[in-house]
Amino acid sequence: MKTVKTLLFSGIICLFLLFLAIFGSEKSEDKYFSLDSCTDIIVGKDASVDGSVITSHTGCCPECRVHVVPAQTFKKGATAPVYYGLQDVKKPLHEYGKVIGYIPQVEKTYAYFHTGYPHMNEHQLAIGESTLSQRDELKVEIGLGKQIMTIEQAQLFALQRCKTAREAIKLITSLVEKYGFLPSCGPESEALCIADPNEAWVLEVFSVGPGWDPESGKPGAIWAAQRVPDDHIAIVPNWSIIKEIDLNQSDYFMASENYMEVAIEHGWYDPKSGKPFVWQEAYSPLPREWALSRFWLFFSTFAPTAREWPNKKLNTPHSGYDAYHQYLEPISHYPFSVKPEKKLSVQDVIAFQRSVFEGTIYDMTADTDWLVPDGRGGMKLSPLATPFPTRDMRELLDITWRRMVSRGGYGMVAQVRGWLPDPIGGVYWFYLDNQHVSTYVPIYAGVQEISPLYKTYDPDKFSEESARWAIDFVDNLLYLKWQEAIKDLRAARDPLEGGFFKEQSSIDAKALEMYKKNPAQAKKFLTAYTRECMEKTISMYRELRSLLITKYTNNKQGL
Repeated sequence: MKTVKTLLFSGIICLFLLFLAIFGSEKSEDKYFSLDSCTDIIVGKDASVDGSVITSHTGCCPECRVHVVPAQTFKKGATAPVYYGLQDVKKPLHEYGKVIGYIPQVEKTYAYFHTGYPHMNEHQLAIGESTLSQRDELKVEIGLGKQIMTIEQAQLFALQRCKTAREAIKLITSLVEKYGFLPSCGPESEALCIADPNEAWVLEVFSVGPGWDPESGKPGAIWAAQRVPDDHIAIVPNWSIIKEIDLNQSDYFMASENYMEVAIEHGWYDPKSGKPFVWQEAYSPLPREWALSRFWLFFSTFAPTAREWPNKKLNTPHSGYDAYHQYLEPISHYPFSVKPEKKLSVQDVIAFQRSVFEGTIYDMTADTDWLVPDGRGGMKLSPLATPFPTRDMRELLDITWRRMVSRGGYGMVAQVRGWLPDPIGGVYWFYLDNQHVSTYVPIYAGVQEISPLYKTYDPDKFSEESARWAIDFVDNLLYLKWQEAIKDLRAARDPLEGGFFKEQSSIDAKALEMYKKNPAQAKKFLTAYTRECMEKTISMYRELRSLLITKYTNNKQGL
């Protein structure tokens, strides 16, 4: 039956995929994006190759347009609006959603880079976000309580008002406690991976359920934060990673006053049991495979001998089908963080972000439905085999969907470096669409303006002036003959992206020389360089699409 389906698929796929290339593929489980999509990686300064602190974020929301919100001053007593809808890509660029409340404004704010989940500011404060699962009793949606503070709005306020990770944690937690944490994705809980040039923290925020009222005097959120040791790395794959909390170690732990109380009230923890309180167990539901798989890949990749990790390698073509013998390890098997066996670079983090579980039981290209006759009496992998089969393709070929690290949307790797002035030290390596296909471009913290190409995107209307559409066009054309076309992509992309990294030290040095004489001139130089990188990137994708459609047009595929 599967062989018949495969042959049928080979016969009709070219027409289907040409339509897909022109009108856009369905790469997510809803119209624009799916939940449970974000993977954050954190690298302490003694775990990175150059002493950088690194945080990151993948698979973000639809609002991928990036622009600079400049520093501003306000009159004493002014108020700041609290928005709902920051993730909405359909609103005009400089509008931020529906105003659902106000908080006191500060007299001076810092410049930051705005997207649906804002990531970095001018002082090298960087924040990655990952939605977590939480127990049903804690869930709340807008209108079911008086909570108004979404995690993305709290991020925005932190980037406008804070310079360090600890300052950001203090501000964000005060906001969600006072104004109530309002989930905007799920409705689930959230983790923020917050970094400055000296340290990195993971902050986890859970909601308190419907019916909360600020007049109750109770905190509007439950939260805990843990510092990633300087020589460690950590991953947040849409799941809580904080375990036991020791508030006596104030340099490594923080928590809300109700961090244990809510679990006791709901019967999720009994202090008389004699067992330690484990945050992850108290507030998270039963584990999901999409979290376990990413935990496993991360720890087995970067710390393979730290302990005995489950064997999830693809040993035979049918290993992925043998669910009966696959490991179902508990979430607790994976630590909060680990010391890597080799120090990580930004490129290492990017490589992991592009992971598609190749050679593992989660590899969607390893499904035997992709095998076709090789003309010599045997079978071979179809040139159409892709690690990103759309829903229609999965249904046709009976392929099980797996949640990979690589995923459509937008994201970043933030590299922050304390030995350089902030405008030069912070580098926001930014990508659009699917990072497996996209190119990471450097945006320095001192950049004053972004290329219009990266500020334009309407998911319902193709535009030649949109970077996201240029990359997505190529992403779709790859489906014409994925196994061969991905090589063409890498041949064009990798030298370009590699050049950005190769140029980094010389750009840093030139900017630093300027900065010592004239900081404004250095910022102007970095702005021009970032725009040049962006425009080179989109020029490459425009040229690549011409190559791909010419080389793999269905007029050359045969009948």
